[in-house]
Amino acid sequence: MALQEQISVKTETDMVLQLRDCSFYYGALRAVAKVSLPVYKNRITALIGPSGCGKSTVLRGINRMLELTPGARVEGEIVYRGQNLYADDVDPVEVRRRIGMVFQKPNPFPKSIFDNVAYGPRLLGVKKKGALDEIVERSLRGASLWDEVSGDLNKSGLALSGGQQQRLCIARAIAVEPDVILMDEPCSALDPIATQRIEELMSELQRDYTIVIVTHNMQQAQRASDYTAFFNIRKEVEDGREIRWGELVEYDDTEKVFGSPALQETADYIAGRFG
Repeated sequence: MALQEQISVKTETDMVLQLRDCSFYYGALRAVAKVSLPVYKNRITALIGPSGCGKSTVLRGINRMLELTPGARVEGEIVYRGQNLYADDVDPVEVRRRIGMVFQKPNPFPKSIFDNVAYGPRLLGVKKKGALDEIVERSLRGASLWDEVSGDLNKSGLALSGGQQQRLCIARAIAVEPDVILMDEPCSALDPIATQRIEELMSELQRDYTIVIVTHNMQQAQRASDYTAFFNIRKEVEDGREIRWGELVEYDDTEKVFGSPALQETADYIAGRFG
């Protein structure tokens, strides 16, 4: 099935996000070329591919974090619930509230567990302790962390284990009630037991959130996601210099991508023949 046919299987009303012919640049360097990709409501979409193919760049472009890098820009449209996120009248801070991010390495603030989770709501103007207490408990419960930390919310977030820190970061992300959660290799720094907890948590979170995850772990993508987008690196020589960029190769239901990929290139990557 052709890529555009794969993308049009569902109706646009099922989409929370849609990338339309997007290219991502760092200065004059085109890092990723012409990506068209849907993201469906309450589903987990995995972005896979070898290092350097632009998966994290695409992820950061979705919630406008990419533009925090000097010289970086996006061409094309990223449409969120009918609105082009890069339109002139769109507030990037509001974009990042609605489309939250969890990073590769757990990055709790050097604050208490309570203050980590309450940080975003306070920025949004929530001041009353009762309201903050409710948000913190709800968010920690949502991140499957409440039972482990409720007895000492004044404890530093940095004193938690790696897996607990990552769940604290997830609690911090959902405290501002986003619609979409982006996860950039959230388990790469974690042990297998903590990884399993995060994967179980993602399954629980997708009841309320739409999730996009970047992962190098093929088994994780296969276990955890509903849809998979495979990116690969393209190369050409221009004026004696090798130019490299990322490109979306194949997108489909995860079961199809891993069980019967449309392209040999995808099959070779999944089988570990390169990357």
